[in-house]
Amino acid sequence: MEKDRIKQAYLNFVLNEGHPPQSVFKLTQQLGIAEQEFYKFYPNFEAIDRELWADFGRQARTTAAAEPVWEGYGSREKLLAFYYTLLEILKQNRSYALMSLRRSLSRVPALSPRVLDDFRQDFEMFVSDLLADGRVSGEIANRPVVQEGYPRFFWQQALFVLGFFAKDDTVNFERTDAAVEKAVTLSFDLVGRNTLDSAFDFVRFLVRR
Repeated sequence: MEKDRIKQAYLNFVLNEGHPPQSVFKLTQQLGIAEQEFYKFYPNFEAIDRELWADFGRQARTTAAAEPVWEGYGSREKLLAFYYTLLEILKQNRSYALMSLRRSLSRVPALSPRVLDDFRQDFEMFVSDLLADGRVSGEIANRPVVQEGYPRFFWQQALFVLGFFAKDDTVNFERTDAAVEKAVTLSFDLVGRNTLDSAFDFVRFLVRR
């Protein structure tokens, strides 16, 4: 498929040269196709970057969900499985992942990099489904006032994980694996039922009486 050829040629160029092609014309010339063919699929190179990252996320979710143990997992375990699978995919695409992450995260660290826009949308939908399942099972506390903001909270967690991965210089990114476990444990401690929920239930009980 022409779209896949263009995407792969772009990826190969970035890996070999360390930066995107100077122009769409140069890339299509290398492919032996007319420049207008490129614009049938992508408006610019940034759109390819966004799609590549979305592909990483979708592949991670599909691969993790295909494991026989997936259905027996709670929301916390499913998110951990997603992160660990994503990290394995990023390790397989290490040069491109690190190059694009470091370039994007260094621009405005406080903001979500545009290269992750499509990845972010898919991730937040995935997390929303996990949290909804967790509320049904009782793993996640039902807090109508604040829970609508949870997907954005977990997106900040994802940015932390990706940023940690980009800076990790340990063998096989071992520190990133540890950071993922600690971050996910903390987040589920915060969104799960805790002392505050019990106190709120008790106060509500007293008020109703």
